[in-house]
Amino acid sequence: MALKTGQEDWNKDSKQKPAILFVAGFGDGAEMFDRLAKTELADHYRLAPIDLPGFAGAEPLSGGTTLEALADVVHQVALQKSARIIAAHSVASIIASLAARREGSPINTIISLEGNLTAQDAYFSGTAADYPNPELFREAFLARLDEMVETQSIIARYRKIAAKADPKALWELGCDARRFSESCEPGDVLSETENVIYLYNPENCSNSSLEWLRTNSMRQIRMEGASHWPSVDQPETLSAKILEALSSK
Repeated sequence: MALKTGQEDWNKDSKQKPAILFVAGFGDGAEMFDRLAKTELADHYRLAPIDLPGFAGAEPLSGGTTLEALADVVHQVALQKSARIIAAHSVASIIASLAARREGSPINTIISLEGNLTAQDAYFSGTAADYPNPELFREAFLARLDEMVETQSIIARYRKIAAKADPKALWELGCDARRFSESCEPGDVLSETENVIYLYNPENCSNSSLEWLRTNSMRQIRMEGASHWPSVDQPETLSAKILEALSSK
């Protein structure tokens, strides 16, 4: 399995800078973080976005595409890049949480970008379990995104990348995300990591997750007015928020 990386050569002249591994959410790819390359964040950190196996045109895993299997991949990449910090979007927050649990994991900080906290957060991924096979899910999923594009233009980029995903990998990950979220609270697993910062716009979150955040001591930073993809529509603000979080962790 050959793992595709995005802008892995960002800051190529500054290998001494600490690395931040960026992992995209369900069906998305490393290019969602492209705009961060021109922000202040790239002046201070070596940014390392990756495409997970099976997504954004990357070769899928030979076995099943599960949260645990992808966590193994992220663990290995974190070791290779000596990355102690990982910024994980949406369902990738679960993957990052599981990777941080691996023996010998260098990951001690997770920046969760509206990561899954409760079962209701499997907004896209969890619907996979409603379909009997990958092809039917992919067709319905892309049709759903087509409808959303009519009122939310930012979805167009996501829809284009999601269409590149391997149908089986997309379906398997979605089904596993639902199973995981029904067996435990993803937020509880996330909070086990040594240092966690949750970045979010309350308008994008489910009621159950807002309640979870109200009763949990996890560090939280709001991004008012941002979409679910702040690295796309508010890269400068996201950069500033991440720098704020890391400067005072």
